[in-house]
Amino acid sequence: MAAYSGLVIAVDFDGTCVTHQYPFLGEDIGAAPVLRELVENGHRIILYTMRSGKLEKEAINWFKENGIKLYDVNRNPEQKQWTKSIKVHADLYIDDSALGIPLRRNDTAGRPFVDWVGVRRLLVEEGFL
Repeated sequence: MAAYSGLVIAVDFDGTCVTHQYPFLGEDIGAAPVLRELVENGHRIILYTMRSGKLEKEAINWFKENGIKLYDVNRNPEQKQWTKSIKVHADLYIDDSALGIPLRRNDTAGRPFVDWVGVRRLLVEEGFL
């Protein structure tokens, strides 16, 4: 197994990578370039979503189509070494429901969604990018 110096980052999908339009795929909100940059900087991304079955596969395909390598989906494979907990362990969680995550609205999306310009700014300020 390769040694990583970066963080494990759990990333929600609906309202975080795309606008809220579940069960459909939402609109682009600028997540892909920032997520690619995270991976390029040695961080590992876990897709952390309530989507399942065909809908989960659509989310996974979104990552593939955008050139973002996933570390895993809804689990951290390393945590089995030290816990039996089902909660996904990550160093950082990016989710539209997380306190402190910058959010945006537009005329077509009813619910707020992640502001990736703001997230990137936070990541740069903290030295993760």
